[in-house]
Amino acid sequence: TDVINQVPENAVLIGYGLDFGFSLDPTALVAVYRHDKNLYFDEVLYETNLTNQDIYDRIKDIVGRDEIIADSAEPKSIEELHRLGLNIKPCVKGKDSINHGIDVLKRFKLFTTERSLNLRKEDRSYKWAVDKSGNSTGKPIDKFNHAWDARRYIVSYKLKHTNSGKYFLYS
Repeated sequence: TDVINQVPENAVLIGYGLDFGFSLDPTALVAVYRHDKNLYFDEVLYETNLTNQDIYDRIKDIVGRDEIIADSAEPKSIEELHRLGLNIKPCVKGKDSINHGIDVLKRFKLFTTERSLNLRKEDRSYKWAVDKSGNSTGKPIDKFNHAWDARRYIVSYKLKHTNSGKYFLYS
């Protein structure tokens, strides 16, 4: 992704992606904005050892009632954050959901804010797994992917059907 100073004023927030972590893995929250065929990412939270109350306290004033799509592997955390007042929903995972989310991201030109240091580090470190012969397995390695997963959750949820809601009338 390209690095920018800040999200352009004409970009529209589509929502936030949240990947849960705790001791070894960070909790990552990424704001995702869109303008035309461009997506803009801004790291909001990237921190370890956060309880659900900590997460809420750190993000409540930033996200307000905007939509958050979170890792569905943590239904209890999603419910707790919802009860605290966040507009949070689980992502939809399925067969090949990681590759599908990456394919959705590839439809856009991607930009990351300069202050998103951890997301930028993940961008540089995100790699595809290889087999013993050095051939790609078609799956990314499960490292350096917390902010990546967070943005993939919201983008997959909101932008998977690029023509959804568009109708053409022919006469």
